[in-house]
Amino acid sequence: MTAELASDLFNSYQLDTCYDEMFGVESTPRTQYQHLHERLRQMTRLDMEQRQQAADRSFLSAGITFTVYGNEEGTERIFPFDLLPRIITAQEWATVERGLQQRIMALNLFLKDIYHEGKIFSDRIIPRELIYSCKHYRREMRGIRVPRDIYISVVGTDLVRLEDGNFYVLEDNLRVPSGVSYMLTNRQVMRRVFPTMFQDYGVRPIDHYGQVLLNTLRALAPTDRHDPTIVLLTPGVYNSAYFEHTFLARQMGIQLVEGRDLLVHENVVYMRTTAGLQRVDVIYRRVDDDFLDSLTFRPDSMLGVAGLFNAYRAGNVALANAIGTGVADDKAVYAYVPKIIRYYLDQDPILGNVETYQMVNEQERSHTLGRMNQMVIKAVGESGGYGMLIGPHSSEQERDEFRQRVLADPRNYIAQPTLLLSRAPCFVEGQVEPRHIDLRPYILYGSGGVQIVPGGLTRVALKRGSLVVNSSQGGGSKDTWVLS
Repeated sequence: MTAELASDLFNSYQLDTCYDEMFGVESTPRTQYQHLHERLRQMTRLDMEQRQQAADRSFLSAGITFTVYGNEEGTERIFPFDLLPRIITAQEWATVERGLQQRIMALNLFLKDIYHEGKIFSDRIIPRELIYSCKHYRREMRGIRVPRDIYISVVGTDLVRLEDGNFYVLEDNLRVPSGVSYMLTNRQVMRRVFPTMFQDYGVRPIDHYGQVLLNTLRALAPTDRHDPTIVLLTPGVYNSAYFEHTFLARQMGIQLVEGRDLLVHENVVYMRTTAGLQRVDVIYRRVDDDFLDSLTFRPDSMLGVAGLFNAYRAGNVALANAIGTGVADDKAVYAYVPKIIRYYLDQDPILGNVETYQMVNEQERSHTLGRMNQMVIKAVGESGGYGMLIGPHSSEQERDEFRQRVLADPRNYIAQPTLLLSRAPCFVEGQVEPRHIDLRPYILYGSGGVQIVPGGLTRVALKRGSLVVNSSQGGGSKDTWVLS
């Protein structure tokens, strides 16, 4: 441990080949972290533990929990929060912002094209069979015009910083991206726990997210509805993100509804209220496509609204995000996004992709299966850290099982090299130690173009050495400070 790192709190801090968010060359704090580092050197373990307890009490009193399915110890947990902020400079953020704006505009044009003219197929940029074999592709959406031609109004894109210090896109989340409530709540807690440091840094605000989201949804309303009614459709209290659903509905001042609260009559959606039926114009839906309408999709669904798709097709109600957007966040389609950007925008990607191997390609499949202990293999339609093999941390039995899965259904899997995600300082068990992190900024696409609140959810792999940041797999989060 060098002199620069020396402090009671930093006794266990070890640097390695990963990019470290706080420390640069020769263990010197990076410019944006100097003030935080100095503050931490002046603090004791007791100081930090008291602040951590205050933060945990804030989360507990707010009822901020998430659900872990299939866990024998119980499903409801307080969302783990790390005290130390992740700090991003204005220059770094400007690059991220431009890259995300470019990516979302290209993916939106891609969705419009594949559900209409299909020019990208005719020009042989992406294989037609790759799209048509995706379980999230909805043939029912062929030829349907969506409001403002905007398919993806709310996006959460996962970014990682690698050894070269640059950000790369790990995956796109276009269906029902979650986590923004934790981003907003983390900021509220940090203001209380480190009030003076927060002010000293000049952190850009994110509190306006709810209003920007509301304006984004309002812009989707049918043109003849001048004072549109907007609702948030939740699967209900047993959903893992139910806290977020209630939080966002409250932030926007709109009704939180379940499928049983809505009905469709003559292709118009209505909400049951104590004063009678009220027409609904825009639905921010947190229900997957399959469960939206039992007459069109899964007939056994109790979560959606029978007849909703017909009302949607008639243009009497808008949905955010549009049905069928999941085809663009399929992990096999992800590999083609740089080509998609060049095709629709005639620009080189600002944010790079991670090298990705398609298991339907015999050569790439053979390459992957011969190096399974070095690769990460992912199911193309899964999220939350499920359906994934992390080669370096896997057993021979797990690799054998995954090999059989890949051979049985190669279209359902892709592979990527094991990435050395950047690490950031975290307060863990009385010490400041580095942990691997990623970043999920939230992008809103409305009539005013693409807007991104300056920040995002920095997710943390709290287990030492772990690369899995998902809360369902033992991860937590920290506040993200974008400097002005």
